[in-house]
Amino acid sequence: MSTPSDSQPPTPNPQPPVRVRIAPSPTGDPHVGTAYTALFNVAFARHHGGQFVLRIEDTDRTRFVEQSERLIFDSLRWLGLTWDEGPDVGGPYGPYRQSERVEFYQQCARELVARGQAYSCWCTPERLKRVREEALARGEPPKYDRLCLGLAEAQRSQRPDFSPRPVIRLRMPSEGETSFEDVLRGRISFQNALIDDQVLLKSDGFPTYHLAVVVDDHLMHISHVIRGEEWISSTPKHVVLYQDFGWELPVFVHLPLLRNRDRSKVSKRRNPWAVLPWFRGQGYLPEALRNFLALMGWSMPDGREIFTLDEMVQAFSFERMSTTSPIFDLEKLDWLNGHYIRQLPLDELTARTLPFLDRAGLPASQNVAYVRDILALEQERLRELAEAPQMVDFFFADRLVYDPRLLVGKGMTPQQTLEAIKATLALVETIQPFDAPALEAAIRGLTGQLGLKTGSFFMALRVAVTGRTVSPPLFQTMAVLGRARTVACLKAACDEVAQMG
Repeated sequence: MSTPSDSQPPTPNPQPPVRVRIAPSPTGDPHVGTAYTALFNVAFARHHGGQFVLRIEDTDRTRFVEQSERLIFDSLRWLGLTWDEGPDVGGPYGPYRQSERVEFYQQCARELVARGQAYSCWCTPERLKRVREEALARGEPPKYDRLCLGLAEAQRSQRPDFSPRPVIRLRMPSEGETSFEDVLRGRISFQNALIDDQVLLKSDGFPTYHLAVVVDDHLMHISHVIRGEEWISSTPKHVVLYQDFGWELPVFVHLPLLRNRDRSKVSKRRNPWAVLPWFRGQGYLPEALRNFLALMGWSMPDGREIFTLDEMVQAFSFERMSTTSPIFDLEKLDWLNGHYIRQLPLDELTARTLPFLDRAGLPASQNVAYVRDILALEQERLRELAEAPQMVDFFFADRLVYDPRLLVGKGMTPQQTLEAIKATLALVETIQPFDAPALEAAIRGLTGQLGLKTGSFFMALRVAVTGRTVSPPLFQTMAVLGRARTVACLKAACDEVAQMG
């Protein structure tokens, strides 16, 4: 395993290879923002024939969730956002979990301390809290006061609030500015005097994000750091670290944050849909969610809203990216998802819907052909696959449950309704063939014979065979239900009306 000091960047060339990464933390269900960032990294890398790296930032052991890494892998693969290098696929610059790279960070931190660019800090958490509170009370930035700077452990131990397990802090410049170029935002500058001496190595020997991300991005030869705008304020610390190590800066691209309608940040705490497994569980198609996320701040050159990942890759450029935070509009996603559902071949729609029906307790997998016929009727109305069980459960019910009063159509009496349903039952028991055209012709003829209004009578039949007032087309529904089930529904409806007196 190479050490930081002897691992050098590749020989410069006019067009260095594009290498990008995402680095999620396994602290729970993966955030939808992880997919959003991954999408733009993938699009940029594929457009330039580069490499996309997945790195796991698991050094925060207090928040580590064991199954989270697998959820990250599964969710991104479900979305079709695959990586060229990562913990599960390997690669030339591994390991790709930060917990397996601790020796790199510790060596780098020691090098900075030896050069006076970082220092040990033995202050207790209680003192640090007090220093922050006092600075805020004075109207100053809540920075560390550098009590430990220049002191040896023996000297510091003679003072109050000493902790025997130190951290290592970055020594930020006291004056001047730190600046960097952002592809989307131009030149960004920060006054060094306002920036805290960031902890680089914690007392447990694990790095903070700030040290690890710089070391990893350098050692993995990341050319472009494409991440959320929440990291802009941290970037000057990273720039100083690159400079202290004598390493070349990557290109920075800070994407706009996803926001709610009230402009608040999309968060797991506030938004139950902010995690990727929620979208999968609701029956959103991965191609629809990808398309939706691509529209969050970016647009196709021709302005169209529906496009594939391959089409996005071909047309991709950050020149078409806005810095305005996009609104995460679930209604727009529902519309897109409905569009993609309607475009699915019926066999594929059936295969994707079966797990939702099975989980709802409907005997779907044993009746695949029947489910296919049902979905042929419902495909136009579906917006999320998770809606399917509630929409189609009457097709599987042995007996429907509904308010009998719904059977009596407008302008009809219970007696008229009973006679009309009985007459329909007689037709249904004998009609050949039992298909939608034959059913419609016969029942429309019966309606005329009985002198009933089509709307009222058909509504009575709809309730009788589906248990609801809104359903797929009546005669196609009866045909899919089949003769035996339709007859049973009509007989049950007769019983319900007869009891109304």
